[in-house]
Amino acid sequence: MSSMFGERMAVAVREKGNCAVVGLDPHLERLPQTLRRHYEGKTGKSFREAAADAVVQFNRLIIDAISEHIPAVKPQFAFYEQLGAPGFAALEETCSMAREAGMLVLGDAKRGDISSTAAAYARSILSPDGPFYCDAVTINPWMGVDTMVPFIDVAADTGGGLFVLVRTTNPGSPFLQHHGEPTAATMVADALREKGKALTGPSGMSSVGAVVGAMAGNEASDLRERMPSAWFLVPGVGAQGGSSVDAVAGARPDGLGCLVNSSRGVLYPSKDAQESYDENPKPCIMESAISHSKRFQFDD
Repeated sequence: MSSMFGERMAVAVREKGNCAVVGLDPHLERLPQTLRRHYEGKTGKSFREAAADAVVQFNRLIIDAISEHIPAVKPQFAFYEQLGAPGFAALEETCSMAREAGMLVLGDAKRGDISSTAAAYARSILSPDGPFYCDAVTINPWMGVDTMVPFIDVAADTGGGLFVLVRTTNPGSPFLQHHGEPTAATMVADALREKGKALTGPSGMSSVGAVVGAMAGNEASDLRERMPSAWFLVPGVGAQGGSSVDAVAGARPDGLGCLVNSSRGVLYPSKDAQESYDENPKPCIMESAISHSKRFQFDD
């Protein structure tokens, strides 16, 4: 297996035949009733411990349900951090379970800092000796381009990857990202292209990627021209309103380039399926994951 994340991701997409990602976002109020009963009514430390244990059980059944169909998972760190030390332990175990199942793990931590602090963040997530050991991590560059450098250095040492927040689609994002001419987002994209060249493998895909929201589909083709080798991690499909067409608007001519995430749309049921989900969630999750993968099949 390649030591470069960009290459490992290309292999995984080709092997699974799709570019779908599933976000492991454990909304405690939406977990199956069989798991919620373990922590509902508890408070403080006992609540955090019971909830973290339920999260591990939930993620185990998710990974078992989807690992044959989906190339990668994306745990959102905040859902685990809110549970304190038990939550961090649950995140560590979740990342390990996914890797053991043969899936790539994209740590959605949105870290952003400079110098030794940024390097410490990077090692905790990208190093094989770190507590979480993900294949890639999301980072926030909006303190300045120098915040990318320590992460890139650690990625080069560990074979890890980055997804840099370039064009998000939250309501307030244009305030910074559309500022100026050229816009700030395109300037970040240009910097990312240059910094990713040294981590580009034979497939033409770099280990330095970009987060580009699905609802920025009208900007995706321009961003692709600026970042021809970057993997685009694309959130915002499904529950957040992004369309399937917009989600892959930034794909390269060879079909590679976009990794389309769905979290709530895979993990949680529609209202009419809630009862069966509470009794046995695994079939519902598997069906939703297969549907997600079929929407984003990859044709080499």
